[in-house]
Amino acid sequence: METTPIVFIINMAAAAALLIWAVRLVRTGFERALGAQLRLWLRRSTSNRFAAAASGAATALLMQSSTAVAVLMAGFVSAGAIGSVAGLAIMLGADLGSAVVALVLNSRLALVTPLLLLAGVMIFLRSSARRIRQVGRILIGLSLIFISLDLIREASQPLTSLAGAETAMLYLAEDVISAFVIAALFAWLVHSSVAAVLLFATLAAQGLLPIEAAFAMVLGANLGGSMIAVVLTLKADSAVRRVVWCNLLLRGGGAAVMLFLLMTYDPPTFGLELDAGQQALLLHLAFNIMLLVISLPLVGPLMRVAKTLVADAPDGQAENGWRSALDPTVQDQPRRAFACAQRELVEMGHRIEIMLREAIGLFERYDDITVKKQRAELQNLAQMSLDIRTYLSRVRNHDATEDTGNRAFELSGIAVNLEAGADVIARKMVDLARLKDVENVHFSQDGWRELTDFHDVVLRNVQHGISVLMSEDVGLARELVEQKERVRDLEQSLQRKHLKRLRKGLAETFETSAIHLDLLRALKMLNTSFAMIAYPLLEDRGELLESRLASS
Repeated sequence: METTPIVFIINMAAAAALLIWAVRLVRTGFERALGAQLRLWLRRSTSNRFAAAASGAATALLMQSSTAVAVLMAGFVSAGAIGSVAGLAIMLGADLGSAVVALVLNSRLALVTPLLLLAGVMIFLRSSARRIRQVGRILIGLSLIFISLDLIREASQPLTSLAGAETAMLYLAEDVISAFVIAALFAWLVHSSVAAVLLFATLAAQGLLPIEAAFAMVLGANLGGSMIAVVLTLKADSAVRRVVWCNLLLRGGGAAVMLFLLMTYDPPTFGLELDAGQQALLLHLAFNIMLLVISLPLVGPLMRVAKTLVADAPDGQAENGWRSALDPTVQDQPRRAFACAQRELVEMGHRIEIMLREAIGLFERYDDITVKKQRAELQNLAQMSLDIRTYLSRVRNHDATEDTGNRAFELSGIAVNLEAGADVIARKMVDLARLKDVENVHFSQDGWRELTDFHDVVLRNVQHGISVLMSEDVGLARELVEQKERVRDLEQSLQRKHLKRLRKGLAETFETSAIHLDLLRALKMLNTSFAMIAYPLLEDRGELLESRLASS
């Protein structure tokens, strides 16, 4: 049957969509299976810029995405867990890691693909353990990547017979700037430079993209990939924006410079008998290696320049721009009123997350300005909690058959728990930081690492709780309650480690013992406040027994 342009476009779009989705499937599998460990490892591996770049590359290899690494980096920089210099080094390493991923995924593994798919489906369907199921997800995603690449090869075969196709491809080879821009936009639209590079390399390997166009489009994908993080962090802290803008300048600007060099000189052949797709992938890899080698020594000066160009936001900017979501005109429409209260609770959660990020820094450098902000924010949150409860008490329903009192009670309870969490931060944690500063004592190196790791675990659960509040996803709610149990066990384990150091007679451990243990308990209390978000949802769905989660 003769292939028409419409059939060709549908087949190519479907194959490309499968590729994009498969790459995302692998990434989310790694995030869910190893997300906590990757976060801790990434934050710890920043002793110098070389270690940070190596950890960024390794994390991108596992997560199949430099964008996912950028999101993790943004959280650490915002929280002050790592500096901007280390953040930029991580990004440069992640760019290299994503280039290696594209090279590996382009390998011809036709015999392995059915085995990956079969093993993945069997593991996912037959295992009840969450982490093991994610291994199945990863294997399914990998197999679908290879299948989608085969579909692209098959779908692109009729392209040479389509009217005007050869002319269009030759035009891209002649106008490499247009090819570069088109590829950058495509990579940004699909939010995956890996998927974009694989698509362009596959088309080039089929002889459909001339090698000049393939080189230009692979370089354009680097620009598009660096744009993704910029867009995702437009409203992030200034420190985060400095990092991603510097990465855009280095990776996107470097890609433009490389394109200019290719237009001026003959393209490299790498001295090997390779098809155009493999050469394009090697150019992609070589470009990111050179970018890392050249840029890594310059990250310090670049961040100092960026600090002068991207100024810190004035204090109180976020608060002044916020408006209450509580609409008194819909209190006779329970569903809309409850939605308003829910949005207000999400805002409370977001503010508490910011408080938690800032509070841990007080234990390194006590700052009266930050303390005043914490106290003021607690008063604001207490007022928001009161407003929510008052608002919910006035919700009326004209339908006597529909019980809205239970939902109002649940949302009021969440407001109370969130206020209690804010109180833990602004009073308990801040008081402990002040005590440490007054007594001029210091945590031991092991003790501080354990505390910051525990803080990071609780911070992730706070974010998790906000996601449950927004989505009301039962699966996420179950995970949040499971995390509550893990946090309890982790806190007990950290207490035992601390007591072992006490028995060794370490002076720093002895001096900060009370502060250390109280801070662990405070963080566990905060975690409990957010875990309580999940209980009404699970109870309504019959997912809770009287004392524990129901079995899956």
